[in-house]
This record gives sequence, C-alpha cells and structure tokens, in this order.
Amino acid sequence: MSLIKLKHYHSPQKGTIILANLPTFKLMISHPAHLLSFGFGAGLMPKAPGTFGTLVALPLAALAMVLSVQQQLLLIAILFLLGIYVCHVTGLALGVSDHGAIVWDEIVAMMLVLTFTPTTWFWWLAAFLLFRLFDIWKPFPIRQCDAMVKGGLGVMLDDVLAAMYAMLCIRVMVWMT
Repeated sequence: MSLIKLKHYHSPQKGTIILANLPTFKLMISHPAHLLSFGFGAGLMPKAPGTFGTLVALPLAALAMVLSVQQQLLLIAILFLLGIYVCHVTGLALGVSDHGAIVWDEIVAMMLVLTFTPTTWFWWLAAFLLFRLFDIWKPFPIRQCDAMVKGGLGVMLDDVLAAMYAMLCIRVMVWMT
C-alpha cells in the first residue's frame, strides 16, 4: 500500500497542472523529517494547517521560557537549520516545495515571535494573530522572497520574515501601552 495519495494542483503558470502527493498519517510516520515537517500532525488538518501548526508553537515556546533569551535564540536557530532539511525532505516527498501541510516553518517562526513577546495571554494572542496575518498576507519583501528562494530554505525564510513583521508590531504596541 502506498504511503502517498495524489492530488492535482494548479501551478502559478497559467494552465499548468502539478501532480502532487497528499500528506497522510502513513507518510508522516514513515520518516522523522515528515513528523517534524507536519508539526506532529497539525499539518494534516484539512482546513488551516498553518494556523494549527502555529498553535503547536505555543506550548513549545512556553517550555522554552525556562531558558535565557540567548539560549532560546540558539534553540530557535538550531530548529531553523533543522527545518531547512526536514522541509526540503518532505517537500520532495510531496512533490511541492512549500506544501500547506508543511508547518515546521510556522512553529519555529512563532517561537521566535514569542521569545520577544510579553508573557500574558493578551500579548500571546496578539502575537499569534499578527504572525498569521503577515504569514498569509506576505507583504513586501516576503512574497518576493517566497518566489525567489526555493527548497527548505525558502520554506523557512518567508515565515521568519513574517515573524519579523509581527515582532515589530508587538514592540510598537508594547511601547504605546
């Protein structure tokens, strides 16, 4: 029995159809890279997998709070580098570099945002909403970066840029209060 199912995707090039593999539980447990890329299953959600992946970051960030800011940043840097690899491997398995089921990039980027966010439910909710906004909207230069940088690095990089926008907004909001 196959680990993957196929689905047709319309590519950005007019009239082109890409045959892509569907993410499945079997695929996720077939390789540790897929387990991480799919955010321990969050990426398998049929609707809004990126949002569910971002939610996975909340308890991970809370656990990381016992570390100093420098240690958290080192952890996030390691997770980012690991993400380049795991997102690349899963992108190859799915046949789409930045498939929606790949949510490791959201997890790592949201952990970065929360490292610099005050630890109250209000600020974490604001950080969550702002990150999702910028990750979906992709303002300049995120969309351009997403189009130019491919593979695992491209998958990870656009979310870190969205995290930068969210962190900037949080800093301004904190300063204004």
